[in-house]
Amino acid sequence: MANDSAIYFDGMSNRRRPARLAFTDALEINTDEVASVRWAYADVRRADSPSGILRVMCLTAPALARLEMRDAALAAELASRCAKLDDHHPGRRGVVKIVGWSLAATASIIAVVLFGVPLAADRLAPLVPEPLERRLGDVAEKQVKLLFNGKVCNNEAGQQAFTKLVTALRGPAGLDLSMQSAVLSSSIPNAFALPGGKVFLFDGLLAKAENPDEIAGVLAHELGHLKHRDNMRGLIYNGGTSFLIGLLFGDITGSSALIFGSRTLVTASHSREAEQDADTFSINVMQQLGRSPKAMGELLFRVTGKEGGKGLSILSGHPLTEDRLARMSREDKPPSGPPLLTAEEWVALKSICQSGSKT
Repeated sequence: MANDSAIYFDGMSNRRRPARLAFTDALEINTDEVASVRWAYADVRRADSPSGILRVMCLTAPALARLEMRDAALAAELASRCAKLDDHHPGRRGVVKIVGWSLAATASIIAVVLFGVPLAADRLAPLVPEPLERRLGDVAEKQVKLLFNGKVCNNEAGQQAFTKLVTALRGPAGLDLSMQSAVLSSSIPNAFALPGGKVFLFDGLLAKAENPDEIAGVLAHELGHLKHRDNMRGLIYNGGTSFLIGLLFGDITGSSALIFGSRTLVTASHSREAEQDADTFSINVMQQLGRSPKAMGELLFRVTGKEGGKGLSILSGHPLTEDRLARMSREDKPPSGPPLLTAEEWVALKSICQSGSKT
């Protein structure tokens, strides 16, 4: 028997109890405060411990019961009697097997992200009920207005001109009166669509525009995203992807999925294919109205400049602006329809956020 040569934890409290050990037909643990404890050698297993300490547990003892030994000779004596001391610790072969299964699981998740989630998004987006999509759009609209201080421009003359422009586009686009649109007071030159038939135009883009056809082309592009339900498809894709990646890296709550889902709704980022399809939609709408599809490309080029030297084209999330302008130029025809706005209405639209109230 070794006197006070170990520390015993009974698994019921965190109290450290000096223990005396005896190696008989079983391991006997004696302390001054609790009755003698017997652990069968076959049931003793190694537990995680710092360097220089042997910490063991027993399969038949309370789950948190532990015995610690710092004396190397004592630890060696116990180890020599416990043939199954390391049975639950993976050996080299076990580690290789664990690593192999982990790599297989990672590869499976990556395959699902690359192929399964996009396929599911394409199949599920058209099946989302319109009431649910409208509710998602309402939530996203509140986030957008909060992000931009809730400033929706509603100067009366400018609003009338904007409504006239949107109304002219809605018919060729095949959208009904449930579609909603507004101009936000922001210096950012952008426009985007939200689920549920909502389109927003930033005043910063109006400031860059030189004629109504440029703004009409951009709005028609966003109407294309609405028509194709690209927002719902992107929400399903990004939300599902971030959830799987969260599982891979330990985000079991799925909080990253919510973050990515919100980002999708607010930024309205789409795949290159979706952007090209929306460009095609805009070209068709403008041609039906007898107006120039090239105007949109000219506005985009004015905003972004040449993008070809800024990185690899294949890594771009959208077609290069110069490529879009070239395509729309090829589709351009002399105007055959009436102007979408009069000169006075265009001036009013350009100043929609410069006077009047904002809500």
